[in-house]
Amino acid sequence: MKVTLKIWRQSDKNSKGQFVEYPMEDVDKDMSLFELLDTLNERLVLKGERPIVYDSDCREGICGQCGIMINGEAHGPLMNTSACHLHMRSFNDGERLTIEPFRSAAFPVRQDLSIDRSAMDRIIQAGGYVSVDTGQASDANQERISHHAYDEAMNAAACIGCGACIAACPNASAALFTGAKISHLHRLPQGQIESDDRVINMVTTMDDEGFGNCSNHATCEAVCPAGISIKVIADMNKLYLKQIGKG
Repeated sequence: MKVTLKIWRQSDKNSKGQFVEYPMEDVDKDMSLFELLDTLNERLVLKGERPIVYDSDCREGICGQCGIMINGEAHGPLMNTSACHLHMRSFNDGERLTIEPFRSAAFPVRQDLSIDRSAMDRIIQAGGYVSVDTGQASDANQERISHHAYDEAMNAAACIGCGACIAACPNASAALFTGAKISHLHRLPQGQIESDDRVINMVTTMDDEGFGNCSNHATCEAVCPAGISIKVIADMNKLYLKQIGKG
């Protein structure tokens, strides 16, 4: 198959970027999109040109580093699929693919398709962890956790921190990402000890980092490769309002 890749090129964060088109022929429909980018980069290097910089690590859909916009959609056209799991058979022969980095004021472009996600790291550093001493691991049946609470916690824990929810949101809100981290820990006994401070610290940091507010467009849920529900945003808002109400 043949495709044309229209890729955002930007030499550094201070430079003005532009789209550059690369015609690709004899594309194997079973190769992944990133394998195609690797093939393109090999050709660019042989021609003495600068290869395309993009974020990618595990290529197993769990690290969250592969996020890019493909034809205006975060991670591309398939639901619950990260960009590294997207194969060329998902596109049509002769199609033009516009590939660009996630767009958000909190996601400055470092180079080409690579963005700075450190704002999300700072939200986690504000409270997305358990620091209390929970002692040695006890037998599983000694900690009574309902199946519902366990399922909800694990569903929220599936967040890979890719930022697709932020890129797709018209407000560039990080509510789904932050809500997933808060909901995950709050539903487990170990995380409930610090729950009050956690929600205040993480929401405050989210706002300080310049992310927008949630207005329930639900585009975040639609593009999330882990399929996380916007119910985690409701969980976060409920906990946050409860805490500021105490003040």
